Amino acid sequence: MYPKLFIPGPTHVRKEILEAQTVPMIGHRAPEYSKLQLEVTPKLQQLLYTQQRVYLYASSSTGVMEGSVRQASTGKPILFTVCGAFSQRWYEIGLQNGIPSEKVEVPLGQGITPELVDEALSKGDYDAITLTMNETATGVMSPVKEIAALVRQKYPDVLILVDAVSCMAGVKIEFDAWGLDVCFAGVQKCFALPPGLTVCAVSDRARERAKQVKYPGHYFAYAQMDKRYDKGQTPATPAISIIQALNKQMDDILAEGLENRWQRHQEMASIVQDWARKYFALFADERFLSPTVTNITNTRGISVEGLNQELRKRGAIISNGYGDLKEKCFRIAHMGDLTVEDIRWLLEQMNDILGLQ
Repeated sequence: MYPKLFIPGPTHVRKEILEAQTVPMIGHRAPEYSKLQLEVTPKLQQLLYTQQRVYLYASSSTGVMEGSVRQASTGKPILFTVCGAFSQRWYEIGLQNGIPSEKVEVPLGQGITPELVDEALSKGDYDAITLTMNETATGVMSPVKEIAALVRQKYPDVLILVDAVSCMAGVKIEFDAWGLDVCFAGVQKCFALPPGLTVCAVSDRARERAKQVKYPGHYFAYAQMDKRYDKGQTPATPAISIIQALNKQMDDILAEGLENRWQRHQEMASIVQDWARKYFALFADERFLSPTVTNITNTRGISVEGLNQELRKRGAIISNGYGDLKEKCFRIAHMGDLTVEDIRWLLEQMNDILGLQ
């Protein structure tokens, strides 16, 4: 028996979604595929509260991280905000692409604040800023809406690039109203789909900036995507089966109701956070708690690996701490198609295994 996944990606995938991938294969230049992409794109625009372009990349999010900074860089530095392992990866991608890269960093468990961003941007002339909205490694959510408002008001020429990998489709992201320029996520997290596809919203001004970049790359280039966008196609072969599942999942997400979906994620988070406060401790600063993944400090010194071995026997699995936090912390994801009942059941199993009253 495969365990139900309470990890921050890949997440549990419902049987109906798995089955949606098993329809007959279609050609990516055939009218059937164009119909599929033209159906799913407006649903994604609705999810992200945007009228601007939403691209589908057959890639993990790391590829889109790279593509986004390459296409934002005209020679001025990019400011990378770092609050954990995955935001640090984005900074390293900038360096590895030869982009002038500067970073502002906070201790693990802390979030990025508008004040911190304001202080950093005031010291130079930047092409863009990167924001990791939900740092998967630490369970921290930074206030992207407030940061974006500050950037658009005081630094209007700075593009705002957002990694929403572990929160898109689990929290409200108002792409247009917040003034974001790039916002992306892999579908294996809050979308609750198999991995292999990244959804990426791109503003018109980010597309214009990319035209000024000497070496924007090819595979992730917005200009390449635009060549076939209006036809409902992608320049390279898309992840057709996953997009079939995405179309089905988007129908289900919209049927649930976006506000209901955001509320469900917050309710699951609150249950886990209350449990963590009672029996362990929250790793993240209370001001920045994530609605989709909770990082819990292992104050009792339990064997997280041992706990997971026992949980597997009962049909579940959680995540150990990431990187240097392994065994010092453990993470419980509450995202995607998991329910409040699922979360309560998981915590009951953990209480029983650990002898918690």
